[in-house]
Amino acid sequence: MFNKIAPVYDFMNRFLSLGIDASWRKKTILEIPRSQESLNLLDVATGTGALAIQISNQYPNYNIKGIDISEGMLALGQARIIKEGLSKNIEFLVGDAEQIPFPNDFFDVVTAAFGVRNFEHLELGLKEIHRILKSKGKMVILEFTKPRGLIFKPLFQLYFKYILPVIGKYFSKDPDAYKYLFESVQQFPDYERFTAKLQEAGFKNCNFQVLTFGICCIYTAEK
Repeated sequence: MFNKIAPVYDFMNRFLSLGIDASWRKKTILEIPRSQESLNLLDVATGTGALAIQISNQYPNYNIKGIDISEGMLALGQARIIKEGLSKNIEFLVGDAEQIPFPNDFFDVVTAAFGVRNFEHLELGLKEIHRILKSKGKMVILEFTKPRGLIFKPLFQLYFKYILPVIGKYFSKDPDAYKYLFESVQQFPDYERFTAKLQEAGFKNCNFQVLTFGICCIYTAEK
């Protein structure tokens, strides 16, 4: 599915979020530790590398790896980093978040944007992230949530369940992709339920920051 929608993925994110997704990623980057040293950073479920590229532009001294199971997504990301001259800063690899191809205690920071809810086994994926993080390393996750407000919640549900899939089907030519988006958000254990999952995986200092009326959250945690 992700290989099929890869050519329109970034456009659809901007279009369907009215461009707000860029500001969400900027706020996510603010949670990444700043350092003059060359930190090792892994972007899990990197997709087309949108977050990894924004991080590299802000922290050109960081050594960034991005993994994803979708070769179609990664091919677009690779073309983009070549075009922007970031090949020395970013490396994309085909990889499963539940079997991350790196040794224990390897990364200073792990990030993920809109990919954690796609883990087939969430607990296993979180434990893998914990494994490859260094002691005191930080994880920063941007993920969709379900708004809680009495007014905004039904409007969001209406848009996400009925309007977004129709628009997504027209542009992506995949009738199931944006129906899956709605369903995956409904099933994801958001807010306190997700921070509880992080604690169970061994993380500490688990917190979340609500963005745009609860459309998404930034989750942070440390090893």
